[in-house]
Amino acid sequence: MKTSTAVLPPFLILDQLLQSWLIEDIGRGDRTTQSLLSQNTIEGQAKWVAKATGVIAGLPVAARVFQLLNQKVSFVALAAEGQQCEPGEVIAEIQGSLDTLLMGERVALNLAMRLSGIATLTHKYTAEIADLPAQLVDTRKTTPGLRILEKYATAIGGAINHRMGLDDAVMIKDNHIAAAGGIKQAITRIRSQIPYPLTIEVETESLDQVKEALEHKADIIMLDNMSVNLMREAVQIIRHLDSHVKIEASGNVTLETLRPIAQTGVNYISSSAPITQSKWLDLSMRIQ
Repeated sequence: MKTSTAVLPPFLILDQLLQSWLIEDIGRGDRTTQSLLSQNTIEGQAKWVAKATGVIAGLPVAARVFQLLNQKVSFVALAAEGQQCEPGEVIAEIQGSLDTLLMGERVALNLAMRLSGIATLTHKYTAEIADLPAQLVDTRKTTPGLRILEKYATAIGGAINHRMGLDDAVMIKDNHIAAAGGIKQAITRIRSQIPYPLTIEVETESLDQVKEALEHKADIIMLDNMSVNLMREAVQIIRHLDSHVKIEASGNVTLETLRPIAQTGVNYISSSAPITQSKWLDLSMRIQ
């Protein structure tokens, strides 16, 4: 079975995001908790419980949310990232001041539920093609502010991250081709401007465009919104003319179409669905 390596972004990057989300939720103060409890005076324990079947992701991020509020909080993950959980399963235990646990609860849970939902759906997609060479790739269709974590979640689910942003690689899409006046013009102009070792990917919608992209030495050719039969023909042409070019399929990728697309011989299949169509995995915190 193919695997992917999920690397959690450093907290140097994440902390500013987490702090902004805590500020958004707490505002001028937690009226309920601060009226009920004195700060840092009452110690308590809580458990995180799964309420649905799914793949866990984001527990280290959740732990950091509590620790930003109070460094003394102990958050012990009982489920590993990428582990399948079942309803009723305890996935984490937390100990610390009750005011901290209550103030951090919503932000921490929201992030873990969102990321676990993405990991769960991604896993369903990757399982469909686990015995085939093609690999599932995510896209830039992400929630503003959450991209770095949503892409972490797809990697937990077994996918490969596509470019994180516009500066990672060159992707010449249909509108770029239209603006440049053609694939030849776009590749030629861009190649003279970009630094080594950025790669150039070209989005194609026909066999003529595939051949033009090959002629001008694209590193990766995307077969966009092609039928499976046309895609198979395009793969054969590319493999015959340049076996080193990587091939990506994109457009209208669903759980039903994923395997037939993979069987055409493409290297990668990009889909926004694991992020855009995933449901949150239901988790809850229970004070003991």
